[in-house]
Amino acid sequence: MNQKTNVGRKLVQISKEEEKRYEIRLTASLGVARFLIMQGDAFRGHDESSTSLNKGTYREMIDWYKDKVEIVKEAYEKGSKNCQMLSPDIQKDLTKACAEEVTSVIMDEIRGKKFSVLIDESRDVSIKEQMAVILRFVNDEGKVMERFLGLQHVQSCTAIALKEALVRMLSSHNLSISMLRGQGYDGASNMRGEFNGVQKLIRDENPYAFYVHCFAHQLQLVVVTISTSSADIADFFNYVPLIVNNVGASCMRKDALLAKHHDVLLEKIENGEIMTGRGLNQESSLARPGDTRWGSHLKTLLRILVMWEAIIDVLEIVKKDSIKPACNGALGLIGKMESFDFVFILHLMIELLSMIDILSRALQRKDQDIVEAMHLIMDVKDGLQDMRENRWEPLLKKVKTLCERNEIEVPDMNDEINVRGTSRRRKQKVTNMHYYHVEIFLVAIDAILTELNHRFSETSSELLVCMACFNPRKSFSNFDVDKLVRLAEIYAEDFDIGDLTVLPNELKSFVNRARRTPEFLGCTELGKVAEIMVKTNMNTSYQRVYRLIELTLILPVATASVERIFSAMSIIKTDLRSKMGDEWLNDLMICYNEKEIFRKICNEKIKKRFEEMKKRRMLLPKKLMIASSDE
Repeated sequence: MNQKTNVGRKLVQISKEEEKRYEIRLTASLGVARFLIMQGDAFRGHDESSTSLNKGTYREMIDWYKDKVEIVKEAYEKGSKNCQMLSPDIQKDLTKACAEEVTSVIMDEIRGKKFSVLIDESRDVSIKEQMAVILRFVNDEGKVMERFLGLQHVQSCTAIALKEALVRMLSSHNLSISMLRGQGYDGASNMRGEFNGVQKLIRDENPYAFYVHCFAHQLQLVVVTISTSSADIADFFNYVPLIVNNVGASCMRKDALLAKHHDVLLEKIENGEIMTGRGLNQESSLARPGDTRWGSHLKTLLRILVMWEAIIDVLEIVKKDSIKPACNGALGLIGKMESFDFVFILHLMIELLSMIDILSRALQRKDQDIVEAMHLIMDVKDGLQDMRENRWEPLLKKVKTLCERNEIEVPDMNDEINVRGTSRRRKQKVTNMHYYHVEIFLVAIDAILTELNHRFSETSSELLVCMACFNPRKSFSNFDVDKLVRLAEIYAEDFDIGDLTVLPNELKSFVNRARRTPEFLGCTELGKVAEIMVKTNMNTSYQRVYRLIELTLILPVATASVERIFSAMSIIKTDLRSKMGDEWLNDLMICYNEKEIFRKICNEKIKKRFEEMKKRRMLLPKKLMIASSDE
């Protein structure tokens, strides 16, 4: 049946051929829009007229499509000129339809499940404060999922304003705050405040929404203490950026660094000192350390160690070529690098930061659970303690080897020296061994251990101690029925008196069966336990146990997922797209960050939602005749 549509006051008959052309134009526009959304590219151009050379990616791709596919070209050239599906409003509507379909899939995944929220705020290029919200839950397969719910522009960062914005966003998706079982934020006072923070305001309404201070953020604060653990280490980290800045201050110096490093690598390969192979000995330059991401310091220190000879050569070139030798400081940097103190602290920091970096990467996994995170923290503490007691001699040997290879003087460890930072007149003497071993090595390690115990004190809280009993390592060796029953009592909203009565026997039955089940052998993560229970249908046999495991898994560990959202925001909303509206940005962000879901959504669903959003000039073929008004 042909369609009729209102154009102004005139009723126009639409032929089947025009309906088909409309479908082709809509499909082409949607295909281009999906591609641009997935890549995070801009839609608009400076001048979108037909004769322009800068129409923007959207129109340029449509033109390319028309040149390559004849039926598409015919649909645009012979079709209705006032329904070309190219306008900015159509682009936004298509994107909104895509975003709503992605959100619909996420809501279907949750379907009445308990969840936690991860929240953070950041400014975009328009100097607008944007609040990102991520939901953490366990899906039907027993897998921990973290899904991006959306961005919300907040004009105030007070605890009350942020809490209201969160409740408003949850309500818009028909999610109740009563289903909330966890909160994950950074350490800002407006978020974690014990009396007036967001977490406290939410817990006033829902006492079971337990708050966890982001473990990755706390670990960052632990690493910062390394740089201030002693005056000598603080001095070392003051020199590192000076070395990087001097060597990489110009294109000429960077080229010289790469050339020198290339020559050093060739020489080492010829001498058999290093191996060759695919991916080895790649061209690299000095990485600039970041002030807020201390993980970048490890990368910088490793590059300094690997490119040692090349850096010294470039600093020598800088010293020779300088017009004003008193102003460049290269001579002082060469002297600093070719000192035993610098080499020793360099190796010590690489050892310590490497241990912390392993934990940092593990904490940033999306599916990381609180039980495994606590175990990883204990592993790091044990590793630091082992380094304190047993790895002094191997470290000293490594330092001496580098010094001997580069003709750096190695002090006699039994010689006495004045205490650093005191006048010679005071005649306070210590041996070199005491200085390097006690005042630097032990002080640095003890500072980290102390800070770890201080920052992660909540790992000893009753809630997390009870959750740790679910650790599946060594055939559930930490399994404690009494503590797990206590965990159920803490979540009183989810377990009634009847559940608590039968839970002890169900826990005992579960652990006995798990120890006999081959699938659980070698299992080290609680997330895998949940997946195995679903695959073996144990989640239906032990519903209360599975409910406890779900509550443990959804408790947030780190807000790294939210940080990734802001990284994506800097890709989508750039200086050239700074006038982008909040709704348009939110729709793009949902599709871009949930690409896994977006890829699986078929075009037909999106086109259907697009048509249902508002009245259109035309509808897709094989639909009832509907009179539409102008857009």
